[in-house]
Amino acid sequence: MVDRTRRSVIKASGAVLGGIAVGSTAVSASGGDGDRFIVRTKGNAIPDGVDVVHEMPGVDLAVVRGDESVLQSSRGVKSYAPDPEGELGHGPDIAGEPVNTRAPSVEEADVSPDDASVDSGVSTEAVFYPYQWDKQDLNVADALGKTIGEGTRVAILDTGVAAGHPDLDVDVGLSRDFTGDGYGAGRPIAGYHGTHVAGIAGARGRLGTIGTAPGAELVDCRVFSPFVQGSFGDVLAAVVYSAAIDADVANLSLGAYPIPRQGLGSFYGKALNRVMTYANSRGTLLVVAAGNDAADLQHDGSYISLPNEGAQGMSISATGPGGFGWDAGPYGGEEPAESPAIYTNYGTNAVDLGAPGGDFDIEAYEEYYDGDAVAPLWYLDMVLNTVAYPVYDGTDLVDVEYNWSWVAGTSMAAPQVAGAAALVKSTNPGYNANQIESALERAADVPAGYDKSYYGSGYLNLVDAL
Repeated sequence: MVDRTRRSVIKASGAVLGGIAVGSTAVSASGGDGDRFIVRTKGNAIPDGVDVVHEMPGVDLAVVRGDESVLQSSRGVKSYAPDPEGELGHGPDIAGEPVNTRAPSVEEADVSPDDASVDSGVSTEAVFYPYQWDKQDLNVADALGKTIGEGTRVAILDTGVAAGHPDLDVDVGLSRDFTGDGYGAGRPIAGYHGTHVAGIAGARGRLGTIGTAPGAELVDCRVFSPFVQGSFGDVLAAVVYSAAIDADVANLSLGAYPIPRQGLGSFYGKALNRVMTYANSRGTLLVVAAGNDAADLQHDGSYISLPNEGAQGMSISATGPGGFGWDAGPYGGEEPAESPAIYTNYGTNAVDLGAPGGDFDIEAYEEYYDGDAVAPLWYLDMVLNTVAYPVYDGTDLVDVEYNWSWVAGTSMAAPQVAGAAALVKSTNPGYNANQIESALERAADVPAGYDKSYYGSGYLNLVDAL
């Protein structure tokens, strides 16, 4: 096992770490005619003279486009701020020299079930289950003997979920595009990320991989676009919509850090808290990725990470094995699956649970792509599940390639918990969001020998939560 430093791994970006950022840079109002603003309204009154992008009834918020002077003079506006935009990203680039090569698909890796040495013992036809160390470590097979999550609904706020993937069932009728780019929902418009997240939560196991709650209904709430920047306001609107359609769980594998706690950051934090509290009151549990910055969120002074430090959300850190399948077989390395991932954010009061998100070894990666014939299969420490790659001709979506691949990040840890929450709800239909969260946290324990700051209440214990 090669020696790893936190900094050496954090420099890996591109598609190696699966994270997406929204509104990560503070912006200021320019006063132009086409600027977007998040508006705190008096009641549900929308000021005249602006175009409404998103109405959010129940939380007294709206996203509008127009001239700032209209908002300044409107009596129906309590406060407002620019709607921050964010670009698609895949993990931080602290040390420079980003790595832009994604992990291979199962076809590119030329793997087959016969290559694995794990006896899965799961009642599923998912042929790549032997490579799903995350589901094995969580004892998903035992949990699914009690419930598969039937009767529950999980919203995926992300880059788009491929409804056509053979291992996914997506309610396209309820799915929505919040970006306004015109591409609709139920397709991987902005890349593979949302499809991978959805698979971790609820892949059906019909062909390649299984999710934590294969019986849960998945809803695509797309908040990112390849051609139109995603915005903080789009995410707020998607959370409100998730509550409106009675989603039991909403997964947010996205975030922004660092955001100043004062100034505009204070406005965004308060707006987010209104939305998250509203969703919680409607029975929707919000499960949020803690972030891939290797940051101590407990001691970061005047900064905050959003939405994972927002009110009423479950913040999920990532764990992963070191050396899964590198040598004689799975778990042949030195680090177990509940080990904190090298990139994960942490902080005792900033993280609620730890869950499998995969780990990453930069030196093993470099050996592999340098053509070393005996290089370790670095990607096996990451999380394997569904992916879909959009194919564009200019701005025209001409094809979608369905596959399975490995990705790592707190983005992958969050849907493990979202799926677990669906299972808890399925076995306890009368539970509200707080009761579901309590069940998950009560069942969790901090692994012996590890720092509590990486786990909050502990490592996800799926079977005991049921």
